[in-house]
Amino acid sequence: MGPLLNEAGVLVTEDAEKVELLNAFFASVFSAKAGSQESQALEVREEAHREDDFPLVEEDCVRDRLSDLDTHKSMGPDGMHPQVLRELADIIVKPLSIIFERSWRTGQVPKDWRKTSVTPIFKKGKKEDPGNYRVVSLTSILGKVMEQLILEVINKQVEEKKVIRSSQHGFTKGKSGLTNMIVFYNGMTGCVDEGRAVDVVYLDFSKAFDTLP
Repeated sequence: MGPLLNEAGVLVTEDAEKVELLNAFFASVFSAKAGSQESQALEVREEAHREDDFPLVEEDCVRDRLSDLDTHKSMGPDGMHPQVLRELADIIVKPLSIIFERSWRTGQVPKDWRKTSVTPIFKKGKKEDPGNYRVVSLTSILGKVMEQLILEVINKQVEEKKVIRSSQHGFTKGKSGLTNMIVFYNGMTGCVDEGRAVDVVYLDFSKAFDTLP
């Protein structure tokens, strides 16, 4: 990475200084502080849910996830390579299931799984501007496995309860930005064919993923 401009407009060339500069920028757009409602929810989480409210983490599901790991993927900061996890699936599936279940019930994630290797990727504009870089994080493989298990249950719950409207295309199975554009185009051209006035408002959520807690 080339030199970066600091707040004083001076070019920073030392690696350590560039790291600190990027870290300060990423931290400035990251909302890490929980609101009052979120804090209260964390405190009463154990009391608010009964034991049967939590789907059990089945060993077979964990074993299937470990067996499907891509051995060509990089290991996370915890040093656990997917090849090792895949070959030891039958041995570690039971303790992992216990950890996943405990984490699910308490809302707490093991400390090592919260560590990440952050890499700044240039987007566009001036390369000297720290604001033109986005964050790519390399996290723990085991943490990702747990996320996938939780995601499956959440998706199933959302589908059964019909929480997501048909107009939602992003991050929805079987839909994408392309299907969204097709529906939009069809609706707008239909209105024009009928001789109706059409107004379109575009919203650009700049750095939306950088500011999520």
